[in-house]
Amino acid sequence: MGVLCSVRWFAASAIAYAVFHHVGSGFAWLGPVGSGSTRWADWIDLATPYAFLLPAAASLWRAGGTSAVVWLVYLAGAVTYVEGHGVHLSANSISNATSAEAAHLWDEVVGHYLWFTGAMLVWAALATIIIRRDPPRGPVPALLALAVGTTAATNALEGGTAVLGLAAFACFAVWGWLTRAGSGQLVLIASLPALLVVAGWGVWHAGFPQPSELGWG
Repeated sequence: MGVLCSVRWFAASAIAYAVFHHVGSGFAWLGPVGSGSTRWADWIDLATPYAFLLPAAASLWRAGGTSAVVWLVYLAGAVTYVEGHGVHLSANSISNATSAEAAHLWDEVVGHYLWFTGAMLVWAALATIIIRRDPPRGPVPALLALAVGTTAATNALEGGTAVLGLAAFACFAVWGWLTRAGSGQLVLIASLPALLVVAGWGVWHAGFPQPSELGWG
């Protein structure tokens, strides 16, 4: 029962990551709130850390046998993620209302790097429980892994953290390859396409411009 619950919590975390990390574009159609100083998407984004991190913690807990080192990696990632998300959300909301160089710095640079680094640390902690499982059955686990990888890739490109993303995806891809005989193949399914997408984007554009700068979304 513990293993089954862990898998369900893990799936919930993966779905939350894929859905809530596209809140800005996915809910942009809701428009501004009231006078327009904030957007509905900004308010919905407040739920992102809860939706992603709480199921992740529950998955680690229900898996059993999670070492102190893995918990420390998760906690370091969670704290970094929450700090980065908060900085990004507030600065982004402010920059939507008024142009400010400081808001751009905290949103597009500091916030995004903290947020992405935290997310990768959390996924590293979760990967340690994935690779201990038997090989997955059915298409759902692979689809969830692909959704996570796709989301991480788009976040790295749009968030301006493409180089950091390449390094992280390469590490995960090697890890997934070495453990591919078991459920490590899910790590490979998530990371290898993400690595190829970001690398391909960089080659195509001779750099890493944000997709939105080119009119993509």
